[in-house]
Amino acid sequence: MRWWARKSRAVQAKPRPLSRTLRCLLTTLRQWLCMHPTTLAMSSGFFGFFAHLGVVTALEEIEYRPQKVVGSSAGALIGALWASGMAPSEIKTLLFGLRRQDFWDPGWGSGFLKGEKFRGLLQTHLPVARVEDCRFPLSLSVYDKVQKETFVVSEGPLAEAIYASCAVPFLFQPVRVQGRWGLDGGVLDRHGMLGAAQGERIFYHHLKSRSPWRKKNSPALQVPERANMQALVLDGLPRLGPFKLELGPEAFEKGYRGAAEALDCDIKGVTTEVTV
Repeated sequence: MRWWARKSRAVQAKPRPLSRTLRCLLTTLRQWLCMHPTTLAMSSGFFGFFAHLGVVTALEEIEYRPQKVVGSSAGALIGALWASGMAPSEIKTLLFGLRRQDFWDPGWGSGFLKGEKFRGLLQTHLPVARVEDCRFPLSLSVYDKVQKETFVVSEGPLAEAIYASCAVPFLFQPVRVQGRWGLDGGVLDRHGMLGAAQGERIFYHHLKSRSPWRKKNSPALQVPERANMQALVLDGLPRLGPFKLELGPEAFEKGYRGAAEALDCDIKGVTTEVTV
């Protein structure tokens, strides 16, 4: 064997360790988001869309662009509006001007509200008509009322898909989506991640639930254990509802400031939690 072959083999047998500088490069959530393409996931949460919008606004300011958007209920609403091409400032104008009468249309059926006003509001403001026409790939979780299972909507009429994922049982009536009677995707997929592939790199905004009908230790209330994910939890958001829309601006502001702070926090685990 030649002497240079022996030397080459010896060098390969002792790989150099990463320098301390390289090991410390990835320290903050902002840097993690910029490192590789990432899917944005947002959970359900009763009228939690104001806080989600605050987070998206902070992400927009650092010019973050997701490779894909997934979500359920409130997360589906904000994710879809952003994916459709609306700027966070446009969504903010829409939500801050929202009044209960804009979507309040009681009628006979399996839900108190018919949902026609809600769908009409979406159709008026959405810049695209179909899910597949969004600027980011979009997958929304919807609950099948008949089969009692969650399915994912990645194509078809956008307004109907958003409405179905947001249609809280007994408050809103179901709507037909892909030939199925669709209701709130958060019924079984509160995290809104069914539309994400296993191992997909995800940034997840988790809204804490205070719903009295969920069991205290329910997995739906916890940040899911998932590889290749970073999660954000904001503690201290106000609880909203159709009769508490005036708290929306406060929830937005806390969501925005909390997310902006979290972006520069050192990553110490899967979840970054900020008190707002």
